[in-house]
Amino acid sequence: MSHSSLPTIMRAFVLHGHGDMDQLTYHTDWPVPEIGEGELLVKVLACGLNNTDINTRTAWYSKSVSKNTTGSKLDEADDDDAAWGGTAITFPRIQGADVAGIVVAAGPGADNTLIGKRVLIDTWLRDWDNPMIREKCGYYGSECDGGFAEYTAINQHNVHAVESDLGNAELATFATAFVTAENMLNRANVGAGDTVLIPGASGGVGSALIQLANRRGAKTIAMTSAAKIPALADHDILSPTDIIAPPSRDGSGDLAAALMKAIGRNNVSVIADVVGGDLWPDLIGVLERGGRYTCAGAIAGPMVDFDLRTFYLRDLTFTGATIVPPGVFADLVGYIERGEIKPVLAAQFDLTELHSAQQAFIDKKHIGNIVVTVGS
Repeated sequence: MSHSSLPTIMRAFVLHGHGDMDQLTYHTDWPVPEIGEGELLVKVLACGLNNTDINTRTAWYSKSVSKNTTGSKLDEADDDDAAWGGTAITFPRIQGADVAGIVVAAGPGADNTLIGKRVLIDTWLRDWDNPMIREKCGYYGSECDGGFAEYTAINQHNVHAVESDLGNAELATFATAFVTAENMLNRANVGAGDTVLIPGASGGVGSALIQLANRRGAKTIAMTSAAKIPALADHDILSPTDIIAPPSRDGSGDLAAALMKAIGRNNVSVIADVVGGDLWPDLIGVLERGGRYTCAGAIAGPMVDFDLRTFYLRDLTFTGATIVPPGVFADLVGYIERGEIKPVLAAQFDLTELHSAQQAFIDKKHIGNIVVTVGS
């Protein structure tokens, strides 16, 4: 498609400020982004949802917030540090990081052989002259406009052609959830012989952790609410070694005992956590001596009760996992193309239904990922 034949306006859902759903508005006449040096224009076919969409809209990342993730703007939130990187976000902003699309145009110096190819977009923005420098990294759909629109412009280094029979909505389930999960497992050096406990196992990252840890030969213990256990147990793609419910917050549960009943031991070698909250001390209490804890989220709350004695007396290793090193996304595309991982598509909505899609995401009654479809 030549630049002259490209449309000049597009449909887009645009975030105009921190707040409730009313800050997220649908437009039919938003300008199609211009493509600069080394950039590609991608026609968006589908875009998945993730926690960053909600957390950024509600300003949950602000250090002034101590509550769990919510769908509404938090009164105590400070807009000055409300983006994932501890800074302010620029409005208006088109969110959405998990894009499956087709390249339709190339800017000066960009690879025009990608035009016409179906692609996925690496969500991490980098200084491509110094791609390992974390301080210069940004997040697609946060520091630049993302995929809740008909078109998006992105550096060619972020664009990966994908050869797959999967549908567009299925491809849009992978980027954030699976790259986050793979980064967590890399950070914790998970391999065959490990037993990995996965809180929040029914969500996008949690379900990705099951598949990716299984792929490495590890045993996977999925933790999810009692109400979701039957659906997770019967899922035709996910196959954790075992499934347990979290201990009750009234003190009647015992995580170590639940593990003993499920797998014949009362501890695990790795915890891959996106939940946090009040359950956190119980999790750390079931790490074996020399065990590893890796974290990429805190949907149940960022403030935890941390006993330093457990940490140092049991020789534990803790790793945070956010910015993903270059190369991990290309690994993921290879897993997809070889059929080593499969999409867990819980529901799909039209772009016009983004409010409903976000509410379904917030309600967390699903297993896997929620996607909005944009084009065809």
